[in-house]
Amino acid sequence: MADYKNVAPLEGFNWEAYANGDANTGVSREAQESAYEGSLNKIDDHKVVDGTVISINKREVVVNIGSKSDGIIPAGEFRYNPDLKVGDTVEVYIENQEDKKGQLILSHKKARASRSWDRVNEAMEKEEIIKGYIKCRTKGGMIVDVFGIEAFLPGSQIDVKPIRDYDIFVGKTMEFKVVKINQEYKNVVVSHKALIEAELEAQKQEIMSRLEKGQVLEGTVKNITSYGVFIDLGGVDGLIHITDLSWGRVSDPHEIVELDQKINVVILDFDNEKKRIALGLKQLTPHPWDALDANLKVGDHVKGKVVVMADYGAFVEIAPGVEGLIHVSEMSWSQHLRSAQDFMKVGDEVEAVILTLNREERKMSLGIKQLKDDPWQNIEEKYPVGSKHTARVRNFTNFGIFVEIEEGVDGLIHISDLSWTKKIKHPSEFTQIGAELEVCVLEIDKTNRRLSLGHKQLEENPWDVFETIFTVDSIHEGTITEMLDKGAVIQLEYGVEGFATPKHLVKEDGSQAQLNEKLQFKVIEFNKENKRIILSHSRIYEDVQRAAREEKKAKAPRNAKKAEAPAIQNQAASTTLGDIDALAELKAKMEGEK
Repeated sequence: MADYKNVAPLEGFNWEAYANGDANTGVSREAQESAYEGSLNKIDDHKVVDGTVISINKREVVVNIGSKSDGIIPAGEFRYNPDLKVGDTVEVYIENQEDKKGQLILSHKKARASRSWDRVNEAMEKEEIIKGYIKCRTKGGMIVDVFGIEAFLPGSQIDVKPIRDYDIFVGKTMEFKVVKINQEYKNVVVSHKALIEAELEAQKQEIMSRLEKGQVLEGTVKNITSYGVFIDLGGVDGLIHITDLSWGRVSDPHEIVELDQKINVVILDFDNEKKRIALGLKQLTPHPWDALDANLKVGDHVKGKVVVMADYGAFVEIAPGVEGLIHVSEMSWSQHLRSAQDFMKVGDEVEAVILTLNREERKMSLGIKQLKDDPWQNIEEKYPVGSKHTARVRNFTNFGIFVEIEEGVDGLIHISDLSWTKKIKHPSEFTQIGAELEVCVLEIDKTNRRLSLGHKQLEENPWDVFETIFTVDSIHEGTITEMLDKGAVIQLEYGVEGFATPKHLVKEDGSQAQLNEKLQFKVIEFNKENKRIILSHSRIYEDVQRAAREEKKAKAPRNAKKAEAPAIQNQAASTTLGDIDALAELKAKMEGEK
């Protein structure tokens, strides 16, 4: 047991008052209990009050609100405020004065939420700068905890420069301005970019005021697009157009620069009002034409890469920034109109001959057909008159067929030189584009680089034979194959055709011959030079009738009656010499009888 012998009573202690419940304070026990209960009643449930942070650890924050006990709040409710420290005043919501363990239950999250909407509206109205905690990514931006409200931070409003990695912002506490509130749907939009734009605008004004054309500045590659590169000049952006990146052709700016790269650029032009700055990179290096080999001349062979294609030709880069044009007419000795894409494509490595070279205008024309011999140089030896060849049909005209014997060697077959016998109205009746055709060289026109060719000359002229068969007055069987206004075309034997006018198509019964009708025809004209045979069907029976009449007249009796004399005299217009002799003889006989 403890030793209490030396313990002295407290001096001045009012034992009597203590016995009556009034020790130390002079206040009755009932009054003290009443005061204690009163202190508890001042803290009502479901109210928002201010408290003081008295301790912090990883799991919880202890807050004193002036009650008999402190409240504990999960540390996660203060994630938005990483700078929280002991002694800070925070607002809390009283969930319950005591739980089963006698612990005061508080919530900072609910306290913020209860006042959040009013605070957000007030922040926008007063253009206040507020703090927010970036919780996570979402489509098009980030979700930010502002006063306990989930606000939207668009990706374009995070910074003045494009953001390539959004994840680095998750979990950060940043300053924002409220830029938009939808009262109906309780949506809030915040911006961090708006805080620094005003400062940047002042920087831009200062930078723009010091700009000069031709000035060389250092900048950082901020963004790369298909049409150029944006450079950050320290608060103001400039654009290097894709054509000003390199003296050579650039298909993708990524080939020249990369993001965040620091490069020197020259100011080409700027507009103070529109805050536009045109920059150049290639202008910091000499033009490639100035460094071109001084010994290079017309006729030299060069190698290069096709960088651009057009219908009229191809641009070939023989050195970075030095290009020459191969016109489509210099790609082949052929005179046919063709597209340059038929000969080459972008990326092809080609060899060419320099045709023209103008260093002052920085222009060069090239040719590739010159790498081959001109086929017309020895045309008389390779394709002499009378020689036979195989050609490809290239094109039709109303008067003939254009063919190509080889690349660069063209010829024309006149429609009249296609067939000895058949009348061809259009070449398409005889052959087709792309078909191969046997030809014979008739004439060489070296000046116009054109051959006159024939197809029918491959065979002997059958009209030499036809002349002996289709003689005048000979009769042949034929079929009417075509009816025309001026007559009909008749197909005869041996594949030859003749022609008959309408009056020679009248049949013996007076009817007109019809299409596809097979009849006998008499040759009334044969023209070997013009290859023309004129026929007649009606002449056959007309000649028979005429012969019959003549025969009848020849057999008439010499002692005809006088009464018949006047009739004979009436036909004097058609009387022959034989008829006159017969009449004279008849007259003498009659006179003798008298």
